[in-house]
Amino acid sequence: MDFDIKNINIEELLVTYGLKVVYALIALVIGWVVVGFIIKLIKKALHKAINDLALANFLTSIIGVLLKVLLFIVVASIVGIDTTSFAAIIGAAGLAIGLALQGSLSNFAGGVLIILLKPYRIGEFIEAKGMLGTVKEIQIFYTLLNTTDNKLIIIPNGELSNSPITNYSREPIRRVDITIGISYGDDIKTAKEIMSKSANAHPLVLKEGDAPSNPVIVVTSLGDSSVNIAVRSWAKTPDYWSVHNDLIEELKYKMDEAGIEIPFPQRTVWMKTENVVSEDTKNS
Repeated sequence: MDFDIKNINIEELLVTYGLKVVYALIALVIGWVVVGFIIKLIKKALHKAINDLALANFLTSIIGVLLKVLLFIVVASIVGIDTTSFAAIIGAAGLAIGLALQGSLSNFAGGVLIILLKPYRIGEFIEAKGMLGTVKEIQIFYTLLNTTDNKLIIIPNGELSNSPITNYSREPIRRVDITIGISYGDDIKTAKEIMSKSANAHPLVLKEGDAPSNPVIVVTSLGDSSVNIAVRSWAKTPDYWSVHNDLIEELKYKMDEAGIEIPFPQRTVWMKTENVVSEDTKNS
């Protein structure tokens, strides 16, 4: 079909597309200013929330690019350009990036869940993935633990959000279980009285009212070489190790004073000797 330039209405084109271009330019300028303001707010918030400056800047740049791409799509739609192709390209790029960063996205999602659900907080002592330590920092992708001997453990948040976590600090009180083995020849009642007096005399051991019960003394098992007796007392969570260690030391002294033996593994070896007579001795 022949294209006749005489049939083109210049005024109609200017009215139809000129106004759209003007609206698009206005939207672009206003949108650019708004995006810049939003990026500054996000950058300031991330710098406060994340100690890692490089990570905060990286996330800010990603968010900035996404906002600017969204702005250009809006401007293109105002002009009248079909944005379906843009959406398809962005969707394909997002899929490719998602597949490439699958592990990182899993860690990011795990970090979000941890921050929202709070299975542990900074300063709490936890056990996770076979590791024990105090939570030092909760980052977007990783959680940092400090062990009791001051080693740093870095665990991906994706693994933490999908595995059991033992939080030793969350409850206000904990039960302190200590098992002592005594000899079969010793008196069980005497040993139980010593353990009861030691536990009740400790200033950090909680009594009934502040705890579910007073210290309880029970025979737990009859071992190969000992009668095993447990003392179960309650203490405030920060006092757990003080009570645990103090009672072990105190019970050792008290058992020694009472003449009660705490058995340890022993083995009796019988040596059998044979008189070997040589042939020369027989012939002599």
